[in-house]
Amino acid sequence: MIKHIIIFFIFCANFCLSQNDVPQEYLILVKKADSLYNAKDYKNSAKFYSEAFKSMGWKGFPNDRYNAACSAAMAHIPDTAFFYLERAVKGGYMNYKHISVDSDLAILHEDKRWKIILEGVKANKDKAEVNLNKPLAHKLDSILKEDQEGRMKIDGIQQKYGWDSKEMKALWKEINFKDSLNLIEITNILDEHGWLGADVVGQEGSSALFLVIQHSGLKVQEKYLPMMREAVKNGKAHGSSLALLEDRVALRQGKKQIYGSQISMNLVTKAYYVDLLEDPDNVDKRRAEVGLQPLAEYVKHWNIKWDVEEHKKFWADKEVKEK
Repeated sequence: MIKHIIIFFIFCANFCLSQNDVPQEYLILVKKADSLYNAKDYKNSAKFYSEAFKSMGWKGFPNDRYNAACSAAMAHIPDTAFFYLERAVKGGYMNYKHISVDSDLAILHEDKRWKIILEGVKANKDKAEVNLNKPLAHKLDSILKEDQEGRMKIDGIQQKYGWDSKEMKALWKEINFKDSLNLIEITNILDEHGWLGADVVGQEGSSALFLVIQHSGLKVQEKYLPMMREAVKNGKAHGSSLALLEDRVALRQGKKQIYGSQISMNLVTKAYYVDLLEDPDNVDKRRAEVGLQPLAEYVKHWNIKWDVEEHKKFWADKEVKEK
């Protein structure tokens, strides 16, 4: 299954329709389907995916079709799984690397239809990458791997040794060193080529541009933020990624974040909380507009239970204490 929450970055689906066309009912049903999958109730998960597609006139995002296939396969309903995979392929699903190793679909591998699905995904991938700048895409793929490699170790190190441990400090020293080298490469690319989309450097390459800037200092972010805004307008970057950069820059400038993407930790209690948010009552509306999941779902990874009134009270009390 394709996970919808990734700690440090978000790879967006290849949508077959505009995010603005998505009814709230569809998003709610998909959320329920995801929850049932996580609870290992695969049969009902597949049913809720079906209801989601029905709510939108039997349309759907390729990644949701793929996830529905995973639920059906895990529920041992192969015909339904293949139906959803066929629709995902028709919608442009092209993550060949993922589908090739996804254990959720293991029961489908001996079926003659499996080879046809793989060929369709590979064809979508080849079509999407026909005009790629292969050398540049390869370089950015390597940068992405380096950017994420250390960060993927953070949770494990924290749980085993603690946030203030020498092991964690050593890890961050390594991450910061690699970030400094990656930033030189990325700024050179951006200054020479502008913000490159997935059509030129692939999805992972395009994500590498965003992530390295997201992990850089404020001056660098302020320099390239307008470039990324323009890239989103031109379809060369995702609005969901831009939202994360907008939030980080806003907080660093002493403003409120807009989309609630930035999380901090109380160094005394070790509890996480959502950083100061502009108009928290309407945050989910803004998040939906750029393709982000509801805030309550997003913050679950940090064991935060989102409550808009508690958020407002927390920051009001904090402001009083700091006066």
